[in-house]
Amino acid sequence: MTYLILFFSAFISATLFPLGSEALLIYDIKEGYNIYLLLFFATLGNSLGSILNYYLGLKGEEYLIEKKLLKEKYIDISKRYFDKYGFITILFSWLPIIGDPITFIAGVLKYDFKKFVILVIISKFSRYLFIALVV
Repeated sequence: MTYLILFFSAFISATLFPLGSEALLIYDIKEGYNIYLLLFFATLGNSLGSILNYYLGLKGEEYLIEKKLLKEKYIDISKRYFDKYGFITILFSWLPIIGDPITFIAGVLKYDFKKFVILVIISKFSRYLFIALVV
C-alpha cells in the first residue's frame, strides 16, 4: 500500500496540481521500505503525470487555436526552437513550479514523444535518486 500511495502522490505532483512527493519519499525511506521499489514507483508515477501534462498540452493547443488565443504562426516558430533545444528544457522538468508547465508546453509544441518520455524519466529518476542518496 505504501508504494501505491507514493505512486499516486508522485503522479499528482507531476500534474499542474500543487503537491509534492519528496517528503513522502523521505518518510518511506526512513521507515525502511525497499529503496529500489520506492524509486521505481515514485519515478513511474511522476513520469506518467508528466505524460498526462503532455497530452493535455497536445489537446489544449487545438483548443487555443480554435478560440484564437494562440496563432499557428507563433506555434511554428516556437516549435522549431523547442525541437532544437527542448531536450535541455525537458531535463529541467523535475523543478518545482516550472517543471510541470514545461511538460505541458512540450505537448503544445508537439515535441517528439519518444524523446520526451526518455528525457522525463531521466529527469524524474535523477531527482528521486538524489533525494534518496542525501537521506
